Amino acid sequence: MTNSDSNVVHAFRIADAHTSVRHVFIRDLILTGLIGVHTHEKKKPQRLRINLDLAVKETPTAIEDRLSDVVSYEDVADRIRSLVTDGHVNLVETLAERVADMCLNDERVQAARVRIEKLDIFEDAASAGVEIERFRSEEA
Repeated sequence: MTNSDSNVVHAFRIADAHTSVRHVFIRDLILTGLIGVHTHEKKKPQRLRINLDLAVKETPTAIEDRLSDVVSYEDVADRIRSLVTDGHVNLVETLAERVADMCLNDERVQAARVRIEKLDIFEDAASAGVEIERFRSEEA
């Protein structure tokens, strides 16, 4: 793998016509937020790269070209921006869980895969972070 390949997040196979699942995704959303456990991280915002994959159950009725018929990636991105700017978070894991929970609040979202990377944490690495995958619970 070349150095430039290591920065690419490839899409996961989520869309599935047999189970009526659509893949909604956001790639390389770059935001700045207060995140980290160290004193300097609590005072100086850091750049974050966020990638998101959602497995969305398609509605039984046909989509009639209305935004209300789909999970809007614009709304999801706006809510992620709000989470990041809402205040200091110690761990990228905590932020990833909050993003996944927010996505799963929409009953159409069956699964969320969230990847959050700190871009400027190590001088000799492109990024460091975490990726999680969460599923809608059976009780929901």
